[in-house]
Amino acid sequence: MAWAPVAREPYDRRPCRRPRARTTFGRMTAFDAGHVADLLREAAETHHRVYRITDGDDPDWASWYANWLIDLSELPALLGRTPIRSELVFLLVLLDQEFTDQQPTEPWEQYYARRLAEHFKQ
Repeated sequence: MAWAPVAREPYDRRPCRRPRARTTFGRMTAFDAGHVADLLREAAETHHRVYRITDGDDPDWASWYANWLIDLSELPALLGRTPIRSELVFLLVLLDQEFTDQQPTEPWEQYYARRLAEHFKQ
């Protein structure tokens, strides 16, 4: 089964200008959650390009996202620490299940970013 967030909008392919992260004692602010949403959107675009031959079909998508977010994005700097890879994989799978079950009105990347911010600010 291929993973894809429910009903997402077409990607805006313009280069993303990211302002510096704003943190307070290592905690993410609402501003940072928006930055994380941008990173998730970028990860989705990159993943789709990498898996274009299979039209994005990747049964281990969460591991790919976690590797990209930890090794190739600013996520560790935003969090003030590098997340444990297996913890991030677990959270991504959990958020996918929640998003599919609850079908919130906000875009998937904003939902994930908000929930990741809540989890990692603890």
